[in-house]
Amino acid sequence: MALSFCGNDRGSNAYSVDKGVLDNGCFVDALNLVPHVFLLFITFPILFIGWGSQSSKVQIHHNTWLHFPGHNLRWILIFTLLFVHVCEIAEGIVSNTQMESNHLHLFMPALMGFIAATTSVVYYHNIETANFPKLLLALFIYWILAFITKMIKLWKFAEVSLGVQHLRFCITALLVVLYGLLMAVEINVIRVRKYVFFANPQRVKPPEDLQDLGVRFLQPFVNLLSKATYWWMNPLIIGAHKRPIELKKIGKLPIAMRALTNYMRLKDSYEEQRKTEDPDKSPSIWKSMYRAFGGSILLSSTFRYMADLLGFAGPLCISGIVGHLDNSTEIDRTNKTANMIFGVYFMSSTELLQNTSVLAVLLFLALVLQRTFLQASYYVTIETGINLRGALLAMIYNKILRLSTSNMSMGEMTLGQINNLVAIETNQLMWFLFLCPNLWAMPVQIIMGVILLYYLLGNSALIGAGIILLLAPVQYLIATKLADTQKSTLDYSTDRLKKTTEILKGIKLLKLYAWDNIFCDRVEETREKELTSLKTFALYTSMSIFMNAAIPIAAVLATFVTHAYVEEVRLSPAKAFASLALFHILVTPLFLLSTVVRFAVKALVSVQKLSEFLQSDEIGDDSWRNTEMSMSLEVGKKYKYHGDTKAIKRKGRYRMDNYEQPMRRQLRPTETEDVAVQVNDGFFTWGSNLSTLSDINIRIPTGQLTMIVGQVGCGKSSLLLAMLGEMQTISGKVYWSKLPDYEILFDGSISKNRYSVAYAAQKSWLLNATVEENITFGSPFNKQRYKAVIDACSLQPDIDLLPFGDQTEIGERGINLSGGQRQRICVARALYQNTNIVFLDDPFSALDIHLSDHLMQEGILKFLQDDKRTVVLVTHKLQYLIHADWIIAMKDGSVLREGTLKDIQTHDVKLYEHWKTLMNRQDQELEKETEMESQTTLERKTLRRAFYSREAKNQIDDEDEEEEVEEDDDDNMSTTTSRRSKIPWKMCCRYLSSGGFLMVFLMVSSKLAKHSVMVAIDYWLAAWTSSNPHNQSLADPFVNATNYTKNDDTQIAEHRSYVPVFIILCGAAIALCLITSLTVEFLGVAAATNLHHNLLNKIIHAPIRFFDVTPLGQILNRFSADTNIIDQHIPPTLESLTRSTLLCLSAIGVIAFVTPAFLIALVPLAVAFYFIQKYFRVASKDLQDLDDSTQLPLLCHFSETAEGLTTIRAFRHEARFKQRMLELTDTNNTAYLFLSAANRWLEVRTDYLGAVIVLTAAVTAIWTSSQSGLVGLGLTYALTVTNYLNWVVRNLADLEVQMAAVKKVNSFLSTESENYEGSMDVSQVPEDWPQHGEIKIQDLCVRYDTMLKPVLKHVNAHINPGQKVGICGRTGSGKSSLSLAFFNMVDVFEGKIVIDGIDICKLPPQTLRSRLSIILQDPVLFSGSIRLNLDPECTCTDDRLWEALEIAQLKNVVKALPGGLDAVVTEGGENFSVGQRQLFCLARAFVRKSSILIMDEATASIDMATENILQKVVMTAFADRTVVTIAHLVSSILEAEQVLVFASGTLVESDSAPNLLAQEDSLFSILVRTHK
Repeated sequence: MALSFCGNDRGSNAYSVDKGVLDNGCFVDALNLVPHVFLLFITFPILFIGWGSQSSKVQIHHNTWLHFPGHNLRWILIFTLLFVHVCEIAEGIVSNTQMESNHLHLFMPALMGFIAATTSVVYYHNIETANFPKLLLALFIYWILAFITKMIKLWKFAEVSLGVQHLRFCITALLVVLYGLLMAVEINVIRVRKYVFFANPQRVKPPEDLQDLGVRFLQPFVNLLSKATYWWMNPLIIGAHKRPIELKKIGKLPIAMRALTNYMRLKDSYEEQRKTEDPDKSPSIWKSMYRAFGGSILLSSTFRYMADLLGFAGPLCISGIVGHLDNSTEIDRTNKTANMIFGVYFMSSTELLQNTSVLAVLLFLALVLQRTFLQASYYVTIETGINLRGALLAMIYNKILRLSTSNMSMGEMTLGQINNLVAIETNQLMWFLFLCPNLWAMPVQIIMGVILLYYLLGNSALIGAGIILLLAPVQYLIATKLADTQKSTLDYSTDRLKKTTEILKGIKLLKLYAWDNIFCDRVEETREKELTSLKTFALYTSMSIFMNAAIPIAAVLATFVTHAYVEEVRLSPAKAFASLALFHILVTPLFLLSTVVRFAVKALVSVQKLSEFLQSDEIGDDSWRNTEMSMSLEVGKKYKYHGDTKAIKRKGRYRMDNYEQPMRRQLRPTETEDVAVQVNDGFFTWGSNLSTLSDINIRIPTGQLTMIVGQVGCGKSSLLLAMLGEMQTISGKVYWSKLPDYEILFDGSISKNRYSVAYAAQKSWLLNATVEENITFGSPFNKQRYKAVIDACSLQPDIDLLPFGDQTEIGERGINLSGGQRQRICVARALYQNTNIVFLDDPFSALDIHLSDHLMQEGILKFLQDDKRTVVLVTHKLQYLIHADWIIAMKDGSVLREGTLKDIQTHDVKLYEHWKTLMNRQDQELEKETEMESQTTLERKTLRRAFYSREAKNQIDDEDEEEEVEEDDDDNMSTTTSRRSKIPWKMCCRYLSSGGFLMVFLMVSSKLAKHSVMVAIDYWLAAWTSSNPHNQSLADPFVNATNYTKNDDTQIAEHRSYVPVFIILCGAAIALCLITSLTVEFLGVAAATNLHHNLLNKIIHAPIRFFDVTPLGQILNRFSADTNIIDQHIPPTLESLTRSTLLCLSAIGVIAFVTPAFLIALVPLAVAFYFIQKYFRVASKDLQDLDDSTQLPLLCHFSETAEGLTTIRAFRHEARFKQRMLELTDTNNTAYLFLSAANRWLEVRTDYLGAVIVLTAAVTAIWTSSQSGLVGLGLTYALTVTNYLNWVVRNLADLEVQMAAVKKVNSFLSTESENYEGSMDVSQVPEDWPQHGEIKIQDLCVRYDTMLKPVLKHVNAHINPGQKVGICGRTGSGKSSLSLAFFNMVDVFEGKIVIDGIDICKLPPQTLRSRLSIILQDPVLFSGSIRLNLDPECTCTDDRLWEALEIAQLKNVVKALPGGLDAVVTEGGENFSVGQRQLFCLARAFVRKSSILIMDEATASIDMATENILQKVVMTAFADRTVVTIAHLVSSILEAEQVLVFASGTLVESDSAPNLLAQEDSLFSILVRTHK
């Protein structure tokens, strides 16, 4: 029988047991089958029953709970066992081929062992997750049986003196060891868990993380196989296809990865250095990083080394396979009989490795293992990097909270520096950690590679390696140059952004003055510089790409040509292709090395900056907040409190507030308790040793209103901060009254709130949060109190205007409120807090008189004083002094007077008189203010305008969206998924077409040519090496003498005839590499140039309405983030994508050409690849978005903390802010971890696919036994596929994310421009038009947008030349719309305005606007020189400019500045006061010398004096011109020759002012009477 278990060779009786049962080898093998069969019989029923009831598990996470001891060791042992079984099967099958008939017993038991081992691990996993330890007994018995049967086999082998030289002996010995170890592991589980043989088994609870269902990041808790393949990510990544991944889905971080845990680790090792080494030396961050995270780095490096060493298996296996295919014909069977024992064949270890199929399987296993180890190494470093970043952020944040205020204000630590630390330096260190295992792994890899090359090719290999090594420094040079260029590009782009921002902020002015093109050119100029820098960047990038591609070609060329001329031995295909693969391996580390070195240098700099920051001055310890008595207690608490910020403390504190409130005011404190804060002999400074405040002796009475007054800059705010402990004390003491006894609560702890001071700083500070959160500021919400506070600060009308009421986000990223609104929210926060002491630093500075009065009466006198709270108020408004219980007058940093108003009146008459005169002046201003439409109304007006326009825009947007949705609604589920997995081809085409068709054509053709030539080189190499296969050496001794002489020369000549073609091909390839790398990069530059140019022109020429409805931030984003992506990120991604795709395609093409059978196997592989990339791209995009969106709040939290330091510390809210920071950091880290785990998920899968491709290519090649040179070619290509498959997918995913930027820019490119062509030609307009300034308004109707209602309806008016006209009306009556209509800025859809006989709607807007002047309500200045602000067109002489400045009363101011007319104006004109800025605008209008001047509420934001100047100038300088004044103050147009009164868009009255006043019931007189 052909298939018998023991075989039936002639002359042997396989089944006889004459010599004893165990001496029959076949019987021993049969005995070995028993344990395996036993295990399968027992476990299969249990597994099926178990899987049936699997669904009954309650808690989701327990199925990942691994709690049997020795868990990981068991998995490692079983994997090893499986590998040994594979070897055993291979050995059995190969030995079987040596026998006459089939001997199943050679490989059958091994096969069963393999199945049993697999089953055992599945069984074990199911038992562990179901927590049924008793069932482990089955495994225990199996290990014992297997151990015994294998021992018998080994003993029998040893008896017949078989030794290590026989492979089967080695395998059996290994199996005995493994089974023994597994037995030991099993015994250990029994020992620890006591589940059997013991009376009381041990009970175990899952770890905290697994009990918490919020933790979704399971990498630390799953078994080894799932860890290595990221199997646990499957539900997340596949689920992403159905619905997007949200923050909820990724849950919380496991405790070990949270920022707090890692911060404690890092801080401990940092502080430890302070103790152990000399305390004065600053601790080294490197050392603390090593102590805290060194272990993980070592683990990662170990994985990395294993992966690198396994990487060399590829070339060696190729050389083996190709070599044995060559010699396959001459396998000798001479010594076969010598190795027959037990009637079967025993082979030696080397013999097995000569079998090509075995080598193919080995190659596959080595690849799979190498890739698994590599990904594991990446994962560990990334996790460590993220942990380190979390720890560093927490460290920086804690330091920020302790920074001394003088550091911030004296500019030693700017906000920018802190933001850089957070955004840049921590990331640099994180990246360094990601890459640092490379630092020590790469040199090893390079050395190994060179040794192997030398072994294959001899001396000529050293030449190739030398070329690679010599060119490495060049690569490093290019890399450093790249970094420098990137820096300069960044500088230019910041500059460009600044200019763009200015333009967008002042766009209304630019359009009204027809200056938009001039300023647009300014931006274009900067953009030109940026582009030059970008071109250099592109050049260096392409050089770097070129070096990468060209170095291996050059090395291969040099090596093989040298080999042909120098070495005696012919180059065999085996060696040629093995060395080709080695060269490919060598290039990667050399390329990366330059990057890694650069990162290492950057990391050194970052650490330097960090340690400087951590060493900077801190604020004094907080014990000063209480008197001497309770000092010790507070100090002790303080340190503990800073060490660990746990949430429990916070909870406790809130509870205490609630208890404390009712018992706060039971008894009036005794008289001795009457001082809340007292300062004795205080000398305080802001850091330099000069004291800012000197000789301060003051007391703040408890429960009363204290006012601090004095001139600007006399140290009032500093005094508050000194009491809060923010200033450095030179000498003296600040005493805070200690708690009355009843305030100490029952548990003896001090209510924290006592020492927190409600503080409203002068510069208002808002959080990025809702209005409500800004006011409650972490205190419990109490509706009644909240309402009272809002009323006191008159915030209700403002809140009503906001789109979501008090749930609207305000702050940096939210809605921009005006100064007054911001200040009132800050005051409201101070009032709302439940603290005994309230410090208000000049709360009225940005408020108008009505609000100030209301706040004073309702808020301070009523709300705070009723509560008997101690209030300290800094103010300039002397009229409130009568309310003060206690007054502190300051002068030049010291206290001038202290006492009640009566004291001062009697003792310091001079001061009192001085105050009186000041009060009178303030009263006059008061009258002026009451007349004006108050500033608050204006602020509300701007807010309302912003929203009115935004809502209209939103309606339009919503309609668009609805249309889209309707189209998609047909089949909602499937369309959303298909839409999310689609690649944005349309945008790619858009991007490429921006680059120009020539470049695209060049890029495509050169890429294709390059890859064809690369394939040609390798094909030529295959032909060359296999040209003469059987003559191994050039002088073959077996060829007889006559033959020898004839053949020798011709052979050598023939061999060398291949060289010239080889050289030409390599040269062509190198040239094409250069061309492709240049075309791709410069295609990118061309596209970037076009897109930005079009975007800028579109936006600057958009109608003014566009800027009302589009938030500024959104427009700026297109110019910053999106432009940056288009400039710098898309080109390399595109390059990488095309390169990897073409490499993979050419590889698959070559393999298919060598062995057509491979195409059959390709189909399932392609399907698998398609699904992997489809799922990954969607998930990756979501996770990328999450990472981006969680990063912003984190950075904002840092900067807002740094800005509001004094407030946070006064309130004592440090712990709450730390908690918030930790939460934000963790959220961001979770997103980042998931993103990197998703990348690993993809890479492991594509790598395994690549390994399968290699296996199928090898197996098909061996079985179809084609020409050995071609097989080598195919395998070398198959190996490259594994490296490039995942790059294809990752680049696709990246490109998809980056194309979103092109899409956003493109959406703006479709906005409509203003109509810049008039129906009249410019030449028809007289040069000096309008000479007279006569204006006729005929039946005018105006609207802002075709979608909106008209804002002016049928207006008719006539203005004579040189007339002074006033226009008034209530808010929203259409006054400002009329001024815009004069400039054709709004849609005039009926009627017309005729100026000096020309209908303005027919004129080109540029002409019209350049002939009129306007002064706007908000003064706008641009950064640059004064000359630029007055006359950007540079048409006027200096005299004309000086004349204008003189008229505007600014001549002396400007003369005093360095540079005169060329003096610098900072951004927004910040270096001038608001009044001066308004006067500059007046000068600007005068320079233009037009006969019509329009003043749109020009005096709204300036003081009395400036307004008088303005009025006077308008009357004198503009005496002969037509002046149209749009007044918010009716009083300013009482002298006007004609007054137009508007009400809701129609003209109701038109006459001279006196005539209108004479009519009692005219709207005008009503307006005058009500001061509106």
